[in-house]
Formats: sequence, structure tokens, C-alpha cells
Amino acid sequence: MKMNNLLVFFIFSILALLSHAIELDFCVGDLTLPRGPEGYACKNPATITTDDFVYTGFRGEKATTNIFRNNVTLASANAYPALNGLGISMGRLEFGVGGVIPLHSHRKSEVIIVIRGTIIAGFIDTNNRAYYKRLEVGDVMIFPQAMLHFQVNVGRTSATAFVSLNGANPGFQLTTPSLFAGNLPAQIAEQITLLSHNEVMRLKRAFGTA
Repeated sequence: MKMNNLLVFFIFSILALLSHAIELDFCVGDLTLPRGPEGYACKNPATITTDDFVYTGFRGEKATTNIFRNNVTLASANAYPALNGLGISMGRLEFGVGGVIPLHSHRKSEVIIVIRGTIIAGFIDTNNRAYYKRLEVGDVMIFPQAMLHFQVNVGRTSATAFVSLNGANPGFQLTTPSLFAGNLPAQIAEQITLLSHNEVMRLKRAFGTA
């Protein structure tokens, strides 16, 4: 009897969650309020217009003058509040000649499509096996959730790709800057990377933290 009661409770709990999930057609995020673990609170429906559902941040040419010769424009819920609660986000990747999106990870899975140029894209699984491929215009590749992955422009011209991720705020952690562009002491960086003191200091100087 106790097990049956637990089963009934579980079923009604799931139904309650589902019914709550479909009470609203959408939940445009209110960025003036704190963000919780499930996203932003909903914007007042009376103030929502068509413009809330349109994102123009991918327009125009993007400069690729940073250390990695890239430009990453992310359309997550922070920049595109209409994505709040929908479980999706997008990004535009620009590569200068020789540009890279260095090793990084997200909390969510990612799919990439190349629309200009030629890149090598890949990811590394938890067995340290690398899966990588030369991608031409129109090619698509998937990077599973949380896997370290990268993209490198191997063509003679600039390259552009778009990505989509299955989370409104998928997170974005670059491995190299995480180690050398923050406040991690050089001595610890040397110990956990097996790099020499000179190599660590060179990287920290490149990121302006030495």
C-alpha cells in the first residue's frame, strides 16, 4: 500500500510539473531581476513586442583581432531574453586566417555548420580519444555535452560558422584562459599542467596576468 501511495504521488507530481510547463506560451526573460537556476523570471506580457523575439547581434562583419584571431557572438538568454526557458541558444563564430576557437567546453551539446571557409573541428572524449574532421561549407558536426572541443581555420581565407546549443545558457569555458588568464598562481599552474615556469609565465604575460 505504501509503495502504491508513493507511485500515485510520483505520477501526480510529474503531471503537476507538466501542467505548469505548458501554462505559458513563452517566458521572455526579465533581465532586471536576478537569474535563478531555472532561468529568469518572465517579463510582463503587457510589455512584450515582436522585437523581443528578434535578435540582430549576428549582423555585419566581426573583427578577429584578439590573440586567437576569432570572434564569438553568443545569442544566449542573457543577450536574447526570448530564449529564456526554451532550452536553445546560438552562436556565430568568425575566424581570421589561422584563427582558432581554442579548447573549451559547455554544459550542453552543440552542433556546428560551416557557411564560409574551411575549418578543422573536433572534440576529445573522456578516454582521451580525439574525433576531428576537416569541414567545408555546408558540413555539420556535433559536439556531445561537456566534451572538450575546438575549431581551427585551415583555409586561406576567413571562415564563418554558426552553432546551436541545447540550453538557453549553456556556459562557455575556455581551457587555456581558465588556467592562465585568471588568478590561479603560476606555481599551481606549473604543477597541474607539467609546464615549465618560463612557459607558464609566457602564457600569463600573453593574457596580461603576469
